[in-house]
Order: sequence, then structure tokens, then C-alpha cells
Amino acid sequence: MTYAPTMSRSQNQVRRTTGPERGEPRRRADAERSIAAIIAAAIDCFRQDPNVSLTAVAKAAGVSRVTLYAHFPSREALLDAVLEDSVQQADTALEAQRLDEGPADEAFSRLVRSGWHILERHAFLLLASEGVIAPARRRSHHEKVLARVERVLVRGQEEGVFRTDLPLTWLVTTFYSLLHAAAAEADARHLKTKSVPDILDRTLSSILRPVPTS
Repeated sequence: MTYAPTMSRSQNQVRRTTGPERGEPRRRADAERSIAAIIAAAIDCFRQDPNVSLTAVAKAAGVSRVTLYAHFPSREALLDAVLEDSVQQADTALEAQRLDEGPADEAFSRLVRSGWHILERHAFLLLASEGVIAPARRRSHHEKVLARVERVLVRGQEEGVFRTDLPLTWLVTTFYSLLHAAAAEADARHLKTKSVPDILDRTLSSILRPVPTS
């Protein structure tokens, strides 16, 4: 009489889980593709209509509503992800400006102008996230970008071209607030869009100019 080998409990568990584990990377890849498609579609949809429905976003992404809600259970969650993606793009664009090179005041001018053009392209997100994403949360998404602003300001202070009598955090906040205020003014047509970069550059440069000592 022959006997079939008896599997231990651990061997049996391995046998039961090997199949699902093999499929796990594929499921993760599918999920990542779905998330990327949803975010890309959401950017296009919010650009066309800040109040677009999530059903329309799902349709544009080529996924079901169930799939969209599985990844983003609320409008806030989706907008949060879209903001994060947009700010990451902004950070990459600013990195290309080589803000650590050249005189600090010239680097700051590049920063202001590049920052405005980036914000202008994503201004629709300000409207879409209004009343959905809290201002403090929206600001937190920009921390990586604002860290670049802070580094340029510190360098300018060390070079003696920027004032040192005001808190650094306040100067960073001034930069952030003025760019967003300019976006609101341009949207309301109180400012001509093509004039905004020069207006921002002159305004912020005058604010940062060192106070003459008597």
C-alpha cells in the first residue's frame, strides 16, 4: 500500500495563497492604471467644468462609477489627488528653472513668472476646489513648492538683496497669497492676464527690497 505525502499546515497555507499572491502585482498595476486614468480625466473635466459630476469623470476615464468610488470615495478625495498631481507637475517645472543658480533676485524673478504661468494653467482647480478643499489643506499641498520659494528668499537675504526685517514665513505667505490673488483678479477680468507676470514681479520685488538704514 502506498501513502500520499501529507502536507503540513504551513505547506497547505502556501499552496492556498500562492495563486492570489501571484496575481497581486497585476491587480496593483491595474489599480495604478485606473487611478492615473481617473486623475488625467478629472483634470480635463474640471478644466471644462469646475462643477462636473463624478459620473462624468468616470465616463471620461473609461471606468465604472464603482471603480472611481473605490479609489476616490468622495469629490474631496478626488480633488485632493488632482491637486497633489498638479503641484507635483509644478515642482518639476520649477526645478527646471535652476533657482539655485545666479543672483537671487534674478532667480526670484524667474520663480515669480514661472509660478504664475503654472498657476494660470491650473487656475480651474481653484474654482473646482472652492468650498470642497479647506484653504489650509490646499496650502499644505504647496509645501514642496513653497520650500523652493523659501530657499530663494534665504539666499537673497544672505546676498543682501532681500529684506531681513520681516519673518521669513510671512514673506513666503505673501508670495503664495499674491499669486492666488492675481489669479482671482485675472479671472474677474480686473487684470489683463498678459500683464500679471510683470505686475507680480514688480509688486513682490518692491516688497522684498531691503529697507534703507538711516
